Amino acid sequence: MGECGPEYSSLPVGGDSVASLPSALRPTPNKLSIIPLVFLIFYEVSGGPFGIEDSVGAAGPLLAIAGFLILPLIWSVPEALITAELGTMFPENGGYVVWVASALGPYWGFQQGWMKWLSGVIDNALYPVLFLDYLKSAVPALAGGLPRTAAVLGLTAVLTLLNYRGLTVVGWVAICLGVFSVLPFLVMGLVSLPKLRPARWLVVDLHSVDWNLYLNTLFWNLNYWDSISTLSGEVDNPGKTLPKALLYAVIFVVVGYLYPLLAGTGAVPLDRDQWSDGYFADIAKLLGGAWLMWWVQAAAALSNMGMFVAEMSSDSYQLLGMAERGMIPAVFAWRSRHGTPLVGILFSASGVLLLSSMSFQEIIAAENFLYCFGMMLEFIAFVLHRVRRPDAPRPYRVPLGTAGCVAMLVPPTALIVVVLALSTLKVALVSLGAVAVGLVLEPGLRFVEKKGWLKFEVNSDLPDINVTRAPVVATDEPLVAP
Repeated sequence: MGECGPEYSSLPVGGDSVASLPSALRPTPNKLSIIPLVFLIFYEVSGGPFGIEDSVGAAGPLLAIAGFLILPLIWSVPEALITAELGTMFPENGGYVVWVASALGPYWGFQQGWMKWLSGVIDNALYPVLFLDYLKSAVPALAGGLPRTAAVLGLTAVLTLLNYRGLTVVGWVAICLGVFSVLPFLVMGLVSLPKLRPARWLVVDLHSVDWNLYLNTLFWNLNYWDSISTLSGEVDNPGKTLPKALLYAVIFVVVGYLYPLLAGTGAVPLDRDQWSDGYFADIAKLLGGAWLMWWVQAAAALSNMGMFVAEMSSDSYQLLGMAERGMIPAVFAWRSRHGTPLVGILFSASGVLLLSSMSFQEIIAAENFLYCFGMMLEFIAFVLHRVRRPDAPRPYRVPLGTAGCVAMLVPPTALIVVVLALSTLKVALVSLGAVAVGLVLEPGLRFVEKKGWLKFEVNSDLPDINVTRAPVVATDEPLVAP
């Protein structure tokens, strides 16, 4: 059960076999172990309770607490289980793109990659916004204008450099940032104990619930479990490491939300208008004083740095995986001397800068809309793999039959329908326009490949995933790496 299947066990992992690969396709020498992987998942999904304040503002304490108890069961756990099974079945950097391509064909695999990459970049554009929102109370100049723009540019440049230096650096940075970001909430929970009033947790007014903001906030804070799949090719023994890391991360994330939420809503009199981005810093000041407020603000800033580098790693390695499958130009498979996907990192950073002027609510609504479409394709691929390839090697298998897996997917599918239905017309039109771009971009890239205007290569060392691509005759160089 722990080892990768025979299709992947022959892939080169070190020694002379690595040297025989083209330099752009050589794997990184340092693989991710379980502890850095847990913290990378933590930052892909959560990064701490920063950003959950809107759930209280939108729906009150009871629904906010209930949401972070119930939604993990109907959304996060199924998504993590699917990621564990398919991520170990296809332990390569294409991640969910490969899952969908193998089940539905390369066209839909590309659509999955386009929607997921775009939603990831939109998500990453949020972290400079949150970073500055937490600091603007201490540094008012960061609220807008040239200082805010300069701060976004500088922060993006520094964090992009961290990604360039390699996943080992990113992983250990994630551990240090994670510990620092969680500690002030542990302290805040302890100092809140004398002031806790459990009756405050039960406050609810169903007539004044902003369901759109409430569900989008919950959904945004509890998704992206599948993002780690695009780093599967960089994980040490993914068949054992990935499922364990996902389990530990689910527990870490849920506790990391509920603990400060219970402390903040139970110890401070409710004022829903105050519960918005950055309010945990104000709660910390009320409960512990200015020193705790500064600690929470510093933790928020560093947490957003952690989420940025984790998301950019996922986005850039996804592009590398798509390039190694010949879906996008081979230039995206180039690795730097640190083993990182240089072009993918720069491409993703450019997207972040273009989108960083959007507001918090616009960002989460747009990314959730695109993410929902991608998840529907993942659900379909998961079921099709169970039906068509029941005996394929699966180092980890969800402990349910095919019918049980379908039943497991009913609640999250219903949630997706609700999130889409509650989207505003503006968000729906913009998101559907982005989807339409992907529908024409894939045949456009195939045309470019046919004309030989850009080089596309398939890494022949990757195993067959039952995807057939029409042969393209090149005038100069073969499309498949020797």
